[in-house]
Amino acid sequence: MLKHYSVGEAAWKASPRAAKIKNALRLAAAMLLVACLLGACSNEKSVFSKSAGRSDSEASGTSVPWDYRIVAGTVGDIVGSDMTVLPDNALLPNDGNYATGDKIWTLQYMSANMTEGEGGRSEVGLSAWTPIKSYPDEAKAKADIANLKISIQTNVELVGVYLTEYKGQQRRFAIITLPSGNRIKQPIDQERYAKLKGLKKVPVLVEEVHDYGQYDLSYAKFRGWA
Repeated sequence: MLKHYSVGEAAWKASPRAAKIKNALRLAAAMLLVACLLGACSNEKSVFSKSAGRSDSEASGTSVPWDYRIVAGTVGDIVGSDMTVLPDNALLPNDGNYATGDKIWTLQYMSANMTEGEGGRSEVGLSAWTPIKSYPDEAKAKADIANLKISIQTNVELVGVYLTEYKGQQRRFAIITLPSGNRIKQPIDQERYAKLKGLKKVPVLVEEVHDYGQYDLSYAKFRGWA
């Protein structure tokens, strides 16, 4: 069907203003199409994202208590109700009403972030040492750390032993499950390999490291064969 235009309509369609409006509409349509395409692509996980292919909980990992230590220091600046401890200028509450220059001991804490890496291998990221409490004498600090790091002897599950050989050199390993559920691999010599082979339980020395803020949360660390 043929369309009929009035003289006014034909003149308007031929005007520069009409051409500009048409070009603007075409540009808006093109931009809308690009936005839609980008929106569809945004649902795909980026290969550059650290959490691509993993849940948030897997990406962040699990934090466990790792170690404690006692460090001698000197009170530096008094900052309100806090104080700095030299030589690292760590800031702690001045609960003991110390003065600048006083000799003190601090209990310091380190945590570990446990994540699962490529191929299901466990990866450990250690935090920096963080001072959590001050003491006027070392004996009180040692009393506290003795309750946070406990050495025990216990029987644990032996997952198995295995032997590898590369370029004529043999290596032997044992895999055990510690009380906190974490599995570890330890190199062993030929004598222990023969002794452990076929066993289901083995005696070991374990250090239980407890969280200072939530004592029931602990992590077991292998400290040797019993």
